[in-house]
Amino acid sequence: MYTVDLNVDLGESYGNYILGNDDKIIPLISSVNVACGFHAGDPLVINKTLDLIKDNEHVSLGAHPGYRDIEGFGRRHIPMTDKELEANIIYQLSALEGMARTKGLQLNHVKPHGAMYNAASKDYEMAKIIARAVQKFNSSLKLMGLSGSSLIQAGEEVGLSVIHEVFADREYMDDGSLMPRSHPNAVIHDTSKVIERTVKMVIDQKVTSVNGKILDLIVDSICIHGDSPGAVEFVQGVVQAFKEKGISIASKY
Repeated sequence: MYTVDLNVDLGESYGNYILGNDDKIIPLISSVNVACGFHAGDPLVINKTLDLIKDNEHVSLGAHPGYRDIEGFGRRHIPMTDKELEANIIYQLSALEGMARTKGLQLNHVKPHGAMYNAASKDYEMAKIIARAVQKFNSSLKLMGLSGSSLIQAGEEVGLSVIHEVFADREYMDDGSLMPRSHPNAVIHDTSKVIERTVKMVIDQKVTSVNGKILDLIVDSICIHGDSPGAVEFVQGVVQAFKEKGISIASKY
């Protein structure tokens, strides 16, 4: 009856620091957004993540570029000129695409990370720089962004296919933006709540904001954050709930 993409941001370990449970999550989902080495990830981590994706042929590969901010995990805004932003995006896509090519994998989509994603969701001029960088790199790539946001609009303007993304484990503000992570309740840790709202998003194409406002959504893909402590349980619970509701998980692009 329903089909939706389930994506997770992965490949976010770095050196001796292990983050996430990529090997347990990848077989359950349909799209992986791989950190490109700026906010997280390193060559060995990227290589291992790509191997896991290759072993799970149903999974689409996405690039997850962000600010050069290992210490802050890419969640701190870094002012950049238009040329700097464009070059940073193309540089990261080039690194991931090159490594993927050695394994016979192809990039399917691009999803900015963290502070870059949030800023571009509201700043249309910034969003256009990102969208044009993706278009220059490979016009067949899809651009994933917050459902109905400036990032989606910019992608459409430059001729990219777009993927409207919603978040299972984040609270929404009344304007449809995500609650800033500086707020203690920005991330949802209750597994049952994550599952319930995820099913509602798919079936009703709506979400309830933190203040109780009902927001209309376009739901192409649902994100669960791989760095959340309960990420594996969230994904497993959502997958089971989808089976019970007749919702198929697949990358439709």
